[in-house]
Formats: sequence, C-alpha cells, structure tokens
Amino acid sequence: MIDNVFIHPPHLPLIAPSILAADFCRLGSEAADVQQKGADLLHVDVMDGHFVPNLTLGPDIVQALQRASTLMQDVHLMVGNPEDFVESFAKAGAGNLTFHIEACNGSKAIDLIKRIHDLGCTAGISLNPPTAVESLNGVMKHADMVLVMSVNPGFTGQAFMPEVLSKVRFLRHELGPHQRLEIDGGIGIRTAHEALEAGADVLVAGASIFRNPEREQTIRLLRGDYPK
Repeated sequence: MIDNVFIHPPHLPLIAPSILAADFCRLGSEAADVQQKGADLLHVDVMDGHFVPNLTLGPDIVQALQRASTLMQDVHLMVGNPEDFVESFAKAGAGNLTFHIEACNGSKAIDLIKRIHDLGCTAGISLNPPTAVESLNGVMKHADMVLVMSVNPGFTGQAFMPEVLSKVRFLRHELGPHQRLEIDGGIGIRTAHEALEAGADVLVAGASIFRNPEREQTIRLLRGDYPK
C-alpha cells in the first residue's frame, strides 16, 4: 500500500519532483529514479487547456506510474471543473488531489473536499499568484494542504515570484499543525531556502531535479540538508 505522506505531522520538508519536467519517453524510469534518489512524493500536474493554456496528463499516466514507483502521487488539478476529475484520478491511484480556489470556491469547494476525502484521498486547495489569501476564508480549515503557486500555472521552467512569500508566511500562521503548506513554481536551491524560511513544508521542484544529473544531491539541498 502506498503511504500518504500528507497525513503525518509535518517534520522534515517534503520534496515533490514534478513529473511534468521529466523525460516523457521514460516516465516510469524517471519516477523510479527520483524515488531512489530520495524524493518523498511525486507531483503530477493536470492541465485541461482551458483553466491554463496547456494540456497535460490524465488518469492513465497516474495509473501507469503506480507500477513504476511507490511514491504517493500528489495530483494538482489545474482544471476549470475539478469536480469532474476527482473520481477518475482517485481510482487511478492518486494519494492527494488539489484543486484551485479560482475554479471552485465557497460551499462548493467544501463539498468537493468532502468528496475527495470520501474517495480516500487527502485534499489540497491552491491559489494562483494574483489571488488573495482571503479567497480561502471558510474553506482552508477543511483542507489537508494549501498550495501556493509561485509562478502563473501552465508551463514548467518559469522564474520564481518572490512576492508570493508573504502569502506563505501568513498561511503558515493560519494553518493547523496537521495541515501541509506547499509551494510550486521556480523552486531551486536558493528559492527553496526562501520558501522554507517563510514556512512552506512541501516543495514542488521540476526542472531543478529532473534536468539535473546530480538528483540525489539536489534533493538533499532542496530539503536543507547541507553538508556539515
């Protein structure tokens, strides 16, 4: 059984390589490799070509990755109608399902979080860089994790937006000890340190891991495990 690392109390930062930055000809071996190199979970970006201007991965990829790696899959639904996707991804083997507050908010978001829980997954809620943290009011307490986007979603390899760190600092004080705080976009060694200092405890990193031959060392450095 695959362990859902989000249900454990926060301890060391979790590193989540984003499979979107992997070699698409070798997705299975790429997932297995980052697991062997020390990754804690696998981040899977799902884009519908409407909510964001790109079209990416579906449930079949999640199901296939289950055969290649025992890492929990953190599925990030960058879609306009997340309620139509949660069941298929849960059945495919997702451990966590995150949707955007811009696509589903208020009582509908609370209902969707409950539905995700009923499907056996943890639930995350995400917000884009321009979106105010107040949009999470009334919803955040029901989620297992909040994901702060540090780039405008849609494409890998974008530059980190440091202005979102104020959101991370605010949210760290608002979230309970059982809730994770994830950041996604432009995460490398330097920006990882800034995000950890601000209070994030799950770091999504794409190009800085998958396009780096020194993956094991990079994962350690992202986590803040510097040589003594």
